[in-house]
Amino acid sequence: MRQINFVVIFVICLALVLFGIENTEPAVIHVVQGVDLKAPLSIELILSMGIGAVLAWIFSVWTRLQNMLESGRKLQERDDRIQELEQDVQRYKVELEEQQRLLPASKPQAEEIEVTEVYSS
Repeated sequence: MRQINFVVIFVICLALVLFGIENTEPAVIHVVQGVDLKAPLSIELILSMGIGAVLAWIFSVWTRLQNMLESGRKLQERDDRIQELEQDVQRYKVELEEQQRLLPASKPQAEEIEVTEVYSS
């Protein structure tokens, strides 16, 4: 992948150099009324491409920051949900233990029946 990136950057830089060599005549840029800049066409276009690259980079950083904030929020929600579920599991364990204590023990009754049958025979 790095080789492909290098080739793409090299081709773009080569095209810019060739474009700059061929376009050296001055051109006027009207920034605002009364402010005019005069520079070679190739320099003006390279500067505008540079400004566009910087703006694209800023947008990329902004998008990445938004994605990080969104993923952090989702992680927090997931952690909160896990905490709620763990509390539910603990509550259900306590309820189950209470229900088991409240139920009559069935094993001793079976032993009484067996014991009375043995004595009566």
